[in-house]
Amino acid sequence: MSASAVRATDVVVVMGVAGTGKSTVGELLARELGVPYAEADAFHPPANIAKMTAGTPLDDTDRAPWLDAIGAWARERDGLGGVVSCSALKRAYRDRLRTAEPGLFFLHLTGDRALIADRMGQR
Repeated sequence: MSASAVRATDVVVVMGVAGTGKSTVGELLARELGVPYAEADAFHPPANIAKMTAGTPLDDTDRAPWLDAIGAWARERDGLGGVVSCSALKRAYRDRLRTAEPGLFFLHLTGDRALIADRMGQR
């Protein structure tokens, strides 16, 4: 299925590494489809935010409630459509999201290493 085949009733996860433009593409896609956009970072519980603020990387245990919250949002949008940006880099993360909402459409953004490095350097 190509990105042009996405329907307004689909729930789309715009995924990829940092710097690929998930938020920008996600917002544009949501606007084009006329559906709500959600930024995955908004789904982190306070404990995750505290860890990240302290510079401590999150592990899979930390990410579980975050993924579950994103999955719950996606389930609520089933048949209504929506777009959420989320790195979703590990297959296990995508599988966990699919457990909540089996019909998710994943749009995987990639980019040239030099371009992504440049973008990250500008943050």
